[in-house]
Amino acid sequence: MLASQKQEIAALFQAALAPVLDGTGITPSVVLERPRDPSHGDIACNIAMQLAKQLKMNPRELAQKIVASLLENPAGKALIDSADIAGPGFINLRVAACAKQSVVKAILAEGQAFGRSDAGAGKKVILEFVSANPTGPLHVGHGRQAALGDALAALFDAQGYAVTREFYYNDAGVQIATLANSVQARARGFKPGDAEWPESAYNGDYIADIANDYLAGKTVSASDGLPATASGKVEDLDSIRPFAVTYLRNEQDIDLQAFGVKFDNYYLESSLYADGKVEKAVEALIKAGKTYELDGALWLRTTDYGDDKDRVMRKSEGGFTYFVPDVAYHIVKWQRGFTQAINIQGSDHHGTIARVRAGLQAVGMEIPQGYPDYVLHKMVTVMKNGEEVKISKRAGSYVTVRDLIEWSGDGDIAKGRDAVRFFLISRKADTEFVFDVDIALKTSDENPVYYVQYAHARICRMLEQFTGEIASLANADLAPLTAPTEMTLLATLAAYPETLARAQTELGPHQVAFYLRDLAANLHSFYFAERVLVDDEALKLARLALMVATRQVLRNGLALIGVSAPEKM
Repeated sequence: MLASQKQEIAALFQAALAPVLDGTGITPSVVLERPRDPSHGDIACNIAMQLAKQLKMNPRELAQKIVASLLENPAGKALIDSADIAGPGFINLRVAACAKQSVVKAILAEGQAFGRSDAGAGKKVILEFVSANPTGPLHVGHGRQAALGDALAALFDAQGYAVTREFYYNDAGVQIATLANSVQARARGFKPGDAEWPESAYNGDYIADIANDYLAGKTVSASDGLPATASGKVEDLDSIRPFAVTYLRNEQDIDLQAFGVKFDNYYLESSLYADGKVEKAVEALIKAGKTYELDGALWLRTTDYGDDKDRVMRKSEGGFTYFVPDVAYHIVKWQRGFTQAINIQGSDHHGTIARVRAGLQAVGMEIPQGYPDYVLHKMVTVMKNGEEVKISKRAGSYVTVRDLIEWSGDGDIAKGRDAVRFFLISRKADTEFVFDVDIALKTSDENPVYYVQYAHARICRMLEQFTGEIASLANADLAPLTAPTEMTLLATLAAYPETLARAQTELGPHQVAFYLRDLAANLHSFYFAERVLVDDEALKLARLALMVATRQVLRNGLALIGVSAPEKM
């Protein structure tokens, strides 16, 4: 049922309760839910059981009074078909058929806007995801972040928020030094396995590619930075380092482009040091009295904020620990006006949550206690030809996003992107996921993205046989839509806006994938149970209108998660 209809029914309950509550000072909150058993009706409400004790009434008798008032109210005639009382006082309602059917007209009128809301208007949110170290290609874990983060950003956008997608580059520290040394070793002619090869070096074939282009004096550019031109000198680490970082940032840009993910902003960790923001954050924490010196190191009193032990901020040799720039970075997010910040990261980041939040609390800027929010995802296992794939020849130690896209589309990047994006948000982030490439290639019900896309294509094929104007279906009489499969479709369509709102609130984009599979299943069930192009003109037009509405919602939902809606398959 549509949210507006739900609000109207809640208002009817309030009107029914008004004479009972007059003079009591009680202001009830009416909660409407779907019954667990659909045979009980469309809406369940336990308000009588909630208020009975306060009113010193029998809950069933109170429920009878409420139901009688509901059914007598003229405003409810077009909404409520019947009502009954179950058990000690549950009120179950059956919604009028015309109210259920009205969702079709709403969808046809709103089109691409159906399901969207302005609930977040005027609010800013920043989502940080992928944020891969520029030391190698993007792996499947980054792919899961990209799919989750982009879909979640789209959900916030659909609720009216001003959304910023940000990629944070860890372009400072030990890993960057290791990258430069690895490229230098390759440039000197060494390879993994040689006695001269550094023990901590990166072993993937991509290191050789970088070294070859460096020796050739090439110029590379990332999407948001200045180009880097190689000096070609093997001993020039100051030239190798920025060239290697820019080279890999460009490679990651290419992977993200293939994945259909775009960022609004890129933020470099190195800039936090260059602009003095890390030092300012440390100074603020010292000034707030939240630090102390011990064994030559500077410690933060994170135990004051629920951490299991205090944490070192500045090591005895002078360098900062890795969570300190994270604190500085999130101070910057807050200062940029992002009252909500969400980080989509791997579950290995769980240990940093308490210390980052502790640092933000301790700095004394009135940053909320739960800032930022985190969506942590578990690992992805890739199966291909019935076996687990653990490494990529190119990366050397893991499966890359590009591998997965190419495999899942059998070389067709668009098809592979659809499969990978749908699959990677089709489970809750905190559950481990097995990505089976063999299933992604199937053209059957076993493949969930094919199953949903085929529902869309099936409707398109039906509509091709209609000789009239599609736009004219907006005026169709929907009263003939009474078959069980039609009622199920109508109810599922009406649930779309509420699904998006809940998925955004709960930071769960997987709910959109679940919804689309349910909608596709209901469409396929309808298709096998009923004919659309029947001789009865009124029934035909009503069913065609239902098909156009279903197609629109499938398109809307697939677009939100970055998956195409093909018209033919």
